[in-house]
Amino acid sequence: MVEKQTKNSPIVKDCIKAFLIGGAICTIGQVFTELYMALDLEKKQAQTLTSVTLVFLGVLLTALHLYEKIAKHGGAGTLVPITGFANAVSSPAIEFKSEGFILGVGAKMFTIAGPVIVYGTVASVIYGVIYYISTLF
Repeated sequence: MVEKQTKNSPIVKDCIKAFLIGGAICTIGQVFTELYMALDLEKKQAQTLTSVTLVFLGVLLTALHLYEKIAKHGGAGTLVPITGFANAVSSPAIEFKSEGFILGVGAKMFTIAGPVIVYGTVASVIYGVIYYISTLF
């Protein structure tokens, strides 16, 4: 009965929108990198400053409730870039700020991003061990 009532998602359309929105975010990042390099920063410094800028913009758009509107149309295209990570960390923190800094912001900040950080770290350690063992032979 649920399957009858559930509207199918237009997968091709959603994929195209995710590609375009994610590509736009990455293009904006590249524009910032080029801008910072035009200001005589070294490439590594420009890239670092671009990451900081994109995280700031992700948090700002989340605080203004605009990131969720973009994500509604962009889907996975807004989750993959660094702005998606900033949104995942800041969204619960903003939502629970009324409960205080310790039990609200501090406790809830990593509810979404925490598992990604933990499993990403564990996966990188496992990969590193496998890589190290493979170079021994």
